[in-house]
Amino acid sequence: MPSSTTNASSSPRRVSLLTLGCARNEVDSEELAGRLAAGGWELAEEPEGSDVIVVNTCGFVEQAKKDSVDTLLAAADTGAKVVAVGCMAERYGAELAESLPEADAVLGFDHYPDLAERLGDIVSGHAVPSHVPTDRRNLLPISPVQRPAAAQEVALPGHAQEGWGPRVLRTRLDDSPVAALKIASGCDRRCSFCAIPSFRGSFVSRRPDELVAEARWLAERGVKELFLVSENSTSYGKDFGREFGGTRALELLLPQLAEIDGIERVRVSYLQPAETRPGLVRAIATTPGVATYFDLSFQHSSETVLRRMRRFGSTDSFLALIEQIREYAPDAGIRTNVIVGFPGETEADVAELERFLIGARMDAVGVFGYSDEDGTEAETFDGKLDEETVAKRVARISALVEELTTQRAEERIGDLVDVLIESVEEGPGGEVTGRAAHQAPEVDGECVLVDAGDREVGELVRCEVTDSAGVDLIVRPVGADR
Repeated sequence: MPSSTTNASSSPRRVSLLTLGCARNEVDSEELAGRLAAGGWELAEEPEGSDVIVVNTCGFVEQAKKDSVDTLLAAADTGAKVVAVGCMAERYGAELAESLPEADAVLGFDHYPDLAERLGDIVSGHAVPSHVPTDRRNLLPISPVQRPAAAQEVALPGHAQEGWGPRVLRTRLDDSPVAALKIASGCDRRCSFCAIPSFRGSFVSRRPDELVAEARWLAERGVKELFLVSENSTSYGKDFGREFGGTRALELLLPQLAEIDGIERVRVSYLQPAETRPGLVRAIATTPGVATYFDLSFQHSSETVLRRMRRFGSTDSFLALIEQIREYAPDAGIRTNVIVGFPGETEADVAELERFLIGARMDAVGVFGYSDEDGTEAETFDGKLDEETVAKRVARISALVEELTTQRAEERIGDLVDVLIESVEEGPGGEVTGRAAHQAPEVDGECVLVDAGDREVGELVRCEVTDSAGVDLIVRPVGADR
C-alpha cells in the first residue's frame, strides 16, 4: 500500500477533488480518493481550506477543455496548491503546464499509483516534473488476449484493485444511490474523429470477480443502481480469450451483478452498434434487474459519412437493430449521439440521418457539430464545412430531435414505470424526482412525482406516467390518491 504522507504528531493534510467530464472520470476520482485516503490525506468536500486541489480534467472536446482550464484557474484563486490530472492532463502534459502556470503540477495516469506521495512533494515545495504524453496504445500488445498479463505493468485508471485483497480501492465522493462501475478502459477502434484511444490506450477488460466484489462494496454503501461504463462496453471480454466466456462475458456478468443484495437496477452504457450481438441484446432486454436501456453510439447513419468516420453501419442496419431490441422489449429506452457537419457531409447525408431519426423513435439524442480534434485523422480531411453551415445543420437536427423525443415521451403516458428516487426537497410539498429504467443519469430526462407522499432517496417506486414535459415524465405512484 502507499506510505502515509503524515505522521502521528502532525495534522492530516487536506485534499479536495474536483471532477469534470464523464462517469468514467467519476470512477477514476473515487479511486484516487481511495489512494489518497490510504496515503494519509484527509478528503475535504469543499476546496476552501484544502492544502491541495486535484482537478480531474476532461479532454474530449473543445468546450470540455475550456471548462477544465476554467476550473483549474478558479482552484488557483483559493490559494491552495493545484494539480491537474485526468484526460486533458494525460493528453497535453507539459504543454498544458507551460501554458497554465497557475497549476503547480500536471500529472498523467502513470502518476496515479503514487499520487499521495507526489502531492506531499508538491505541498512541501518540491517540484514534480510534468507528465510527458505518449500514445498509450503502444503500451500493450496489439493482440487483446495477450494484454491481461502485460496490463499489470501499465497504469489503468479505475482498475487498481490488484494486490489490495478484499479491500476495494475506492472512496465514495457523494451519497447518490447511483454509482458508475468501470468494466473496462481504453478502445481499439480507430474512429477518424476521436482522440480518446491515443490517451486512454488499448482496450482492457476488468475481471468479473473484481467487478462483482466492487459492486457488492457499492451496495453496502447504499447504491441501488449500477451504471456500467467504459469506452466500449460491447468489447468487454474480448481480451479474456475463452476465460470468463470471452466475448459473451458481459452477458454472463449482468445476472451476477443484478443478483447482488441491495442492487435494484443495473444499466449498461456505451454500446457500439456494429458490435452489439443478438445475445447481448437479449441479455439486456430480458435479464431481471437489468434496465431495458440501450445507449448506442450511432454517430450518423449515412454510409458515406460513416465510412469517412471509419465506422460501420447504415440507416437500414441500424433500424434493424432497433427493431430487434423492441421485439424483446417494446418499451426499451434507446439513446444515441450524432455528429453533423462532418467533413464531406452533403445535404443528402443529412436527409439520410433525418430518415434514420424519424424511423428510430429514440428517447434521447445528443446532437453535436463537428470540430477538429488535435491529432485525429479527420483533422487532415478535405471537404471541411464552414462554421455557419455546421451550426445550421446542428439547429436543423436538434429541432427534429426535440420534436421526436417529445413525441416518444408522450407515447409513454399511461405506462407503468419503476422510478428510482434521487432527490427529495425538504418541506411540505417539496418536489420529488427520480429516473425510470429508460433514463440514464443526467442525460435522458427525469421523472417528477405528483402525490408522492413520504419518499426517501434510493427508494424504487412503481408509478404511472400521467403526463410529459419534453423528455421529462410526470408520474404518480400507483395507488396514490387522485
